[in-house]
Amino acid sequence: MQHEAGNLVGPLLGGRTVCAPQAPPDLLSEVLHDLRLGHASYGRSELTAPFGIEIPFKGGVRFHFVAEGACWILSAGQDAIRLEAGDVVLLPHGTGHVMADDPGRRPRPLEAFSPELVGAESYRLTAGGGGARSLIVCCTIGFEGPTAHPLLELLPPALIVRRAKVSDPALPVLLDMMAREVTTPRIGSATIMARLADIVMSSIVRTWLEQQPTDLTGWLAAVRDPQVGLALARMHREPGQAWSVESLAAVAGMSRSKFSERFGQLLTVSPARYLLLWRMRLAAAWLRTGSMTVAQAAARLGYESDAAFSRAFKRVTGLSPGSARLLPV
Repeated sequence: MQHEAGNLVGPLLGGRTVCAPQAPPDLLSEVLHDLRLGHASYGRSELTAPFGIEIPFKGGVRFHFVAEGACWILSAGQDAIRLEAGDVVLLPHGTGHVMADDPGRRPRPLEAFSPELVGAESYRLTAGGGGARSLIVCCTIGFEGPTAHPLLELLPPALIVRRAKVSDPALPVLLDMMAREVTTPRIGSATIMARLADIVMSSIVRTWLEQQPTDLTGWLAAVRDPQVGLALARMHREPGQAWSVESLAAVAGMSRSKFSERFGQLLTVSPARYLLLWRMRLAAAWLRTGSMTVAQAAARLGYESDAAFSRAFKRVTGLSPGSARLLPV
C-alpha cells in the first residue's frame, strides 16, 4: 500500500475496547532511540592566561568541561558564560564560539594554535601566555541519522551545568572520570572518552528536561504526555510501519477521536502529517549522506514503489530525492 500524506492505511480496531498501556519508566529514551551516537571527538586543552581561541562551527553537539581552572565562553548573540572548575557547557547546535581567559580577550583562530593530533578522534592543545593554568575537555558528538532531531531543535543555544548545583548525582561522577582520563591519558582513553561524552551529553539534556515547566506545549509536551508520547515513540522507532490513526491510538490506549484531538492540541499537526514529515526528514538525511539509495529509503519507510516515495518527498521538501544533497544539513 502507498503511504501518502493524510492517507496512511493500517489495521483497524473496529469496535474493540482498548485499555491504556502502562507507560515505560523512561519514555524519553524510547523517543530518542533514533538519536544514536555516530562518532565523538575530544580535545585536551591545557591553556595558560592570557589565551583566546576562536572555535568555528562544527555540526553536532559540543561541550566544554573545565577540569581545572576557569574560562569564558562567548558566542554571537549570547551573554558571556564563565565556567569554573567542575562546570560544563553544552552547545547543542555546534555553534561557533570563543574560549578565553577574559571576555575582552581578542581571540586567534583555532588552527593558529596547531593542535596536536594524538589519535583519529582526539587532539591535544597547549597554548597561552604562561599565567594561570586551565585544563579543559572539549568534545564534539555526531549522530547517525538525521542531525535535525526535534529535541535538538528545541534546546537553547547553551546549556550550563554548575558543579555546585548538579541535581543528577551521577553527573559529577562521570565528569570526575572524564577529568581523570584527560589528566592522565592511558591506553584506550579515546574510546572511554567517547563513551563518557555520550553519557554526559544525555545526562545534561535530561537535567534540562527535568527543569522545564509542566505546562509546556509542542513536541516536548507531546513526548512527556504518557499516552501521546507512546505513539510518538513508536513512530520514531518504526517509521516504516503502516501506521494508521487507529493503530497509533491503540498504542496510546485511547480512542481514535480522543487521540487525534490530543495529538493535534500538542503538536498542531495531525498524526498522519507528523509521520510523513518524520519519514521525509529521515529520508533526506539518508539520501544527503549517501547512506541509502532512493529505492532503499523508500523500502525502509514502507513505500511499495519508488514513485510513491518520490512524490511524497518532493511534496514535503520541494526537491526530488535525487537532489537531496542540496538540502541544508
